[in-house]
Amino acid sequence: MKAPVRSISFIGLGLIGMSLLRALKRSPLALESDILFQGFDPNFTDDDRESVEKLGLDLFTSDKSTLYQADLIILSAPVEVNIALLDEISQLAPPSTLVSDVSSTKSLIARRARELGLPFLGMHPMAGKEQQGYRESHEELLQGRRMILCDDNNLLASDKGTFLVALLQSAGCRTLAMSPEEHDRIIAKVSHLPQLLSTLLMTHCGESISASGPGFATLARLAGSQWEIWRDIIATNSDNIAEELESFSCELAQLAGEIRQRDLGPLESRFNEANRLYQTLKEMNRS
Repeated sequence: MKAPVRSISFIGLGLIGMSLLRALKRSPLALESDILFQGFDPNFTDDDRESVEKLGLDLFTSDKSTLYQADLIILSAPVEVNIALLDEISQLAPPSTLVSDVSSTKSLIARRARELGLPFLGMHPMAGKEQQGYRESHEELLQGRRMILCDDNNLLASDKGTFLVALLQSAGCRTLAMSPEEHDRIIAKVSHLPQLLSTLLMTHCGESISASGPGFATLARLAGSQWEIWRDIIATNSDNIAEELESFSCELAQLAGEIRQRDLGPLESRFNEANRLYQTLKEMNRS
C-alpha cells in the first residue's frame, strides 16, 4: 500500500529542522516508504548546501513550486517567519498538503492557518541545545524525547496525520497531543519560564560567577541560549510568559519571607515535594 506521505519539505535547516530531518530519514518507516526529503534555507552558502546534503537532505532547492508540492511541509524557521510563510503556502501548495511546524509557540500560527484554511498540525519537539545551526544537529537529539502535537482540526485522525505520528514514533519520539492554546500555557511554565530565570540568574550573579561551582553552571546552562531564537518566542507568547513570571515572583517573595523568619517547616515541605517531583521527572525520562 502506498504511503500517504512520500515527500517532505523542510523550510529552515537549523538545529531542530536538521535534527528532525536526520531522525526521520533514518527511521525504519521512512526507509520502507522511500520518502523524499527536500528543503531550503535562505541563509545557506554553497558549502552549507553541500554539507546538509551529506547529512541526509535529498534535494536542496529554492524553487517554491517544488518545495510546496510536497505531501508534508515542515516549517522550521523562527516562529514569526513560519507564520508569514503560511500566506505563500496557501497560494502555492495543493489543498491536500499537510502543513506543520516545529515552533516553540503554537496559538498564533494555528490561528493564522485556520484563517487561511490550511490543514495545519503543529509539532513541538521538547529537545534542543544552547548552540544553534545545522552543524550542531544530530539524529539522536530527539531520541526518546516528547514531540507535542497540536491539532484543533482532527487531523491526527487523517491518513497523513496517522502516518506522521507513526513516522515520529519510528524515529524514536514519544508523542503527546494537546490544543495550541493549552500548549502555550504549559510550555510557558516548563520551558519559557526556566529560560528567563536562567537568563536573570546569570545577569544577577554576573559579578560573582568566578566563585561559582558546577551546581551554578547546571542551573545557568540555558543562559547560553541565543536572543535571535527567543525574541520570536517571547513575542508570540508574551501573556502566558508574563503570567508565569508574576506567579513565580509571588512564590519567591513567600520563600524569602519563610527564610527571613527561619520558618523551617514550610521550607522542609518544599524540599520534600521538590525531591518527590524530581524523582518522578527522572522516571519519566527513563521510560
